[in-house]
Amino acid sequence: MKNEMCIEFSSLSQNESFARVAVGAFISQLDPTMEELTEIKTVVSEAVTNAIIHGYNNEPHHKIKVSCYIYDGEVEITIKDNGIGIVNVEEARQPLFTSKPELERSGMGFTIIENFMDAVEVLSVIGEGTTIHMRKQLVKNKMACK
Repeated sequence: MKNEMCIEFSSLSQNESFARVAVGAFISQLDPTMEELTEIKTVVSEAVTNAIIHGYNNEPHHKIKVSCYIYDGEVEITIKDNGIGIVNVEEARQPLFTSKPELERSGMGFTIIENFMDAVEVLSVIGEGTTIHMRKQLVKNKMACK
């Protein structure tokens, strides 16, 4: 059975923690390990923060949409903004790359996301926004399949 949830919230930095907790609470029904829960909450933080800072230039009147699906022990998370888009997705996915060096950003957001998730797809259109699709199979459920 597939289970899903979807939330939408203002592009305010304080809502990053709301997104983390909401996704964490939703996936808790799979009884993830503490490491899995921490990793998933971290990738949600990274993606939402990127939407706020880079997609919307810290403008609070926009919306971010987070969808989460659970199916057969796999978690799929989609985070979407309707911001400025990413000029060069491949460049943005490189470690230490940041489009906002003046903010002293580490440029590790996509690297962290890719290291913690099994699959990551980034779709971006200039002037229309960015969508990040992420998937992770939880360990307990990997073992159950063997």
